[in-house]
Amino acid sequence: MIEPWIPVTVIAALVQSWRTALQQRLRGTLSVNATGFVRYVYALPLGIVFLFVAAGLISSPIPTPDVGFIVLCALGGLLQIVGTTLLIRAFGYRNFAVGTAYSKTESVQGAIIGWILLGEALHGLAWIGILVGVIGVLVLSLAGRGLAGWDLLRATIQPAALCGLGAGFCFTTTGLAIRIATHRIGGDVVLASLLALVLTNALQTIMQGTWLYLREPIQFRLAFTTWRTSSWVGILSACGSACWFYGFASAPVALVRALGQIEMVFTLSFSRFYLHETLRRADVAGLVLVVIGVLLVVVGR
Repeated sequence: MIEPWIPVTVIAALVQSWRTALQQRLRGTLSVNATGFVRYVYALPLGIVFLFVAAGLISSPIPTPDVGFIVLCALGGLLQIVGTTLLIRAFGYRNFAVGTAYSKTESVQGAIIGWILLGEALHGLAWIGILVGVIGVLVLSLAGRGLAGWDLLRATIQPAALCGLGAGFCFTTTGLAIRIATHRIGGDVVLASLLALVLTNALQTIMQGTWLYLREPIQFRLAFTTWRTSSWVGILSACGSACWFYGFASAPVALVRALGQIEMVFTLSFSRFYLHETLRRADVAGLVLVVIGVLLVVVGR
């Protein structure tokens, strides 16, 4: 029997791919910070709806957050904001492909950090799946860019790579913070993960909203005047984050992140069948490796 977190994580990856495409379209109007802000401010109302609907369907009271839960959600939210900023900075450097590739080591980082902090030991097959998936993502990210072997190793000291590694670390520790928070509060895993989502989104709205208001007041106003488009980013973000948070609460973060690599398959499928772009042999090889890695993670969990 397939565990619920597996299809939920696949849905999260699909929705995230869709949301990213919409955010990219918004980049012509909004700044980097404003694009991040609309992700949180428009997701918050829907997250609250999800929480109360779930509480009604489950017929269970919403858990009461304590100080530790709030601190962990704030930490996770801040790390997600910092990780997104680092990833965008990696794009700004000439060798942006390296930054992207290294950010995708988050599943390996998650396995190591989760083992150190939470004692989450993975089976050998799951480790193989994670490594195969990472290799597949590297192939997809670096194909045709003249970077391989020692070139990639030497590129590790470049700013793009350091930002990419930092982004991967932040995304991994975000998942770990949410996992610890949901386990701390106990109760139904769906309600715990949705409560974490609402509180995290609220804190992110305050943190990034305050920054945007003080540093980019024009962009702060644009975030609301573009609500017809921006609100869809928030809707997709709420749906995707609800799925991610449930996954983090239900399974080791490394496995959730590794399974989430299937987002690359959705992205390239969209490119091929919707935009009618041509895929290279390296793209196909990378896709095959990602799929094999995902299957090994599911089988070896």
